[in-house]
Amino acid sequence: MTTPDLHDIRVLNAALREAVDFVHAEGWDRPATLFGLVPHALVADALPSSFDEADANPLALVVQDGIPEHIRPGSEELGEFIATVRWPEPVVGAILTQEIVFVNSAEGADATPRAARLFSGILDEGGDGAERSLIQLRPTEEELEADPFAQDKVELLGGDEIAPGVIATLRATFEQD
Repeated sequence: MTTPDLHDIRVLNAALREAVDFVHAEGWDRPATLFGLVPHALVADALPSSFDEADANPLALVVQDGIPEHIRPGSEELGEFIATVRWPEPVVGAILTQEIVFVNSAEGADATPRAARLFSGILDEGGDGAERSLIQLRPTEEELEADPFAQDKVELLGGDEIAPGVIATLRATFEQD
């Protein structure tokens, strides 16, 4: 079994994109979702025989059950819950998706609060693997009236220092007690 390069941001980007597609297909107003990332070879037997491994991301997403439904996305309680997670040996990374209220603080950007999804992911390499957070803005009512397919479009915003607290919490899930 080949171990993915956990410093390669492209590996994490591919996993994040799979998480975006999965969550987007479920629609808005959903609870937070936590994914464990495992080497693809560990779950290859469970995939359809038509699945082309050559085109696959070296990591597979495994949805984690167990986030209590009463825990609100973006809440301090969610952070506290995630901080209690400890991963078994085969898990090499994690992604947390949650709906938030986002205010773009970039110079010249519209500072109006918007509903959004936050996708934060890390690869664990002794605390030194790749990390990234992305934001998907929810279409406004005006955007939906102007374009009936606006709901189907996925545009992601990224940048440095997005959600450092979430990244730190995900990193902590790999620390040994």
